[in-house]
Amino acid sequence: MSMKLSVKHTVDQWFNKIAKNPALGVTVSILWLIVIGWIAFGWNLGNTGLIDETEPLFAEASRQMFVTGDWITPFFNGDTRFDKPALIYWCQAIAYAIIGVNEWAVRLPSAIAAFALVCLAFYTVQWYFARQDELEQVSRPTRRYLTSFIAAALMALNGETIIWARIGVSDMLLTGCMASALLCFFLGYAGKEGSRGKGAGGEELITNGQSPMPHAPFPNKWYIACYVLIAGAILSKGPVGIVLPGLIVAAFLLYVGKFREVLREMRLLVGMLIILGLSVPWFALVIWRNGWNYINAFFGYHNLERFTEVVNGHSAPWYFYFLVVLLGFAPYSVYLPISIVRLKFWQRSHWRSLERFQQFGLFAWFWFASIFVFFSIAVTKLPSYVLPLMPAAAILVALLWSDFFQDTQARQTTPVSSSPLVSASSTPPISPSFLRVSGWVNVVFLSVLATALFNITHILGTDPAISNFHELIQQSGLPVIAGVMWLVCAVLVAGLLLSHRWNYIIGINLIGFVAFLIFVLTPASFFIDRERQLPLRELSAVILEAKQPNEELLMLGFKKPSVVFYSRIHVNYLRFPQEAIEHIQNQAAKGLQPPSLLLLAEQKKFLQMDLQPDDYKSLSTKGAYSLVRVPFKKKKNQKIDIS
Repeated sequence: MSMKLSVKHTVDQWFNKIAKNPALGVTVSILWLIVIGWIAFGWNLGNTGLIDETEPLFAEASRQMFVTGDWITPFFNGDTRFDKPALIYWCQAIAYAIIGVNEWAVRLPSAIAAFALVCLAFYTVQWYFARQDELEQVSRPTRRYLTSFIAAALMALNGETIIWARIGVSDMLLTGCMASALLCFFLGYAGKEGSRGKGAGGEELITNGQSPMPHAPFPNKWYIACYVLIAGAILSKGPVGIVLPGLIVAAFLLYVGKFREVLREMRLLVGMLIILGLSVPWFALVIWRNGWNYINAFFGYHNLERFTEVVNGHSAPWYFYFLVVLLGFAPYSVYLPISIVRLKFWQRSHWRSLERFQQFGLFAWFWFASIFVFFSIAVTKLPSYVLPLMPAAAILVALLWSDFFQDTQARQTTPVSSSPLVSASSTPPISPSFLRVSGWVNVVFLSVLATALFNITHILGTDPAISNFHELIQQSGLPVIAGVMWLVCAVLVAGLLLSHRWNYIIGINLIGFVAFLIFVLTPASFFIDRERQLPLRELSAVILEAKQPNEELLMLGFKKPSVVFYSRIHVNYLRFPQEAIEHIQNQAAKGLQPPSLLLLAEQKKFLQMDLQPDDYKSLSTKGAYSLVRVPFKKKKNQKIDIS
């Protein structure tokens, strides 16, 4: 026990030193953010190839925008691409202009969006605890810094965030804009001078000893930033960029009884002008150029139908997002139930009696719950849809752990009697029984995770691009390394529970995840890239070298957009061997120049074409794919015109 107190006292002394030296505090904070940001988002970001099938669609559409100079209509493989608005394409095209057309440029916008969000969340959590200390007139630097450090780490170091921050698609850009907009809203809402609260009996409480300031003609800087970021979210993925933040903010304000008051101070009309002024021009231009084709494809198919119908076979049961959050935010997700119950959000009178900034936990709960319910109602379901709730989950768990980061001696800054308002804590104390249950659930979860990883080859399905997929995984030794890591973490967490050292448990989970990322996930990504994507990149290089002017490229039996990106040529996709035979016959009949075409096919599909050895010339075989040249030449008594 004495050693435990000694360590705690040393930590407190260190954070007190940081608190007394603002420059040191800023330096340590920046270094912490850089370290976790680099580990989560920067390390090996562009050292693996593009991942089929979605990422190359964005990468190539951006490349064509960069090459052609058409910044209005996105194109892929010669066809318009209306799946998403233009912001992601603009960002990737700008990155191409700066660092060249490569994987780093494709993924850099997603990584920057994720890192910027983590930094803003770090600032918000620190600001919240600084205001809490100011209200209670104490100095608790250990709690303030440790909680903000943990919040940033939880937000960056979880599977869901890392996956989408390292892929060049629009999901992380949407999340970065939307989540940052919500944080900016709360900073604007909570930082409002002279904000009023209501007591349990309905009486008004004036904070800071002053009446509310009159409404300014323009919203404060945080509200303006919120509006700009909402416009960015709309340009990232469409109407959902304003619908979800609007739903979250409206539900929160209605609950705390400040809906009309805050809408007035937000100067909503000015805000809507900002949002529309930034987002509408591109939509107007793309509709003007493409008309109903764009309206039907984007607003109809990719928005309305995705919510009301199953699109592209992406259906899932009602509990789908419970599993996504459990695994995507693992291993910290086991603490979400107690983090939510701890708030007692159903005690409306309690939350309405608090100052605005003290409602931070409640706001995070509305943020989490609104997105979870919204996409659970939607018929089309994908794991990436609930990515915007992960920052709220990180905040909720970090606030839970703030109760364990109390300073050994909270230094009183002024006499308590001088405080104009005696405040209660915004959250009640944690029930020890709930905490113990959550801790042991953590142990069980890590043990089950370790067991699953030991037996991963029996759980994973097959990959048609890698014939001996299971054998290669087993030979890599990664499942054993991963299982041992999480089993050790389970034992350590159990030991901390038995010794009642609650404050170290979240650290063990974080360290375990970082080790898992470095020693398992990163090698696994290189392994999968080598076995699954490298053959396509190598064949694309052969195509670039072997292709004759105007020679057509057919892709038979599969659809891998990465070939379009890496080969820089148009690809004609055909599904069945008979289609390829008929197409070759038609092209031969036209007498085209050059009198041949390139055929890239899965080997099993290629064999089904039943071509004779003198009917084609093999150029290369990589992995599960073969590249051949099929010349056009008529022969007597031959069913198809090939040789």
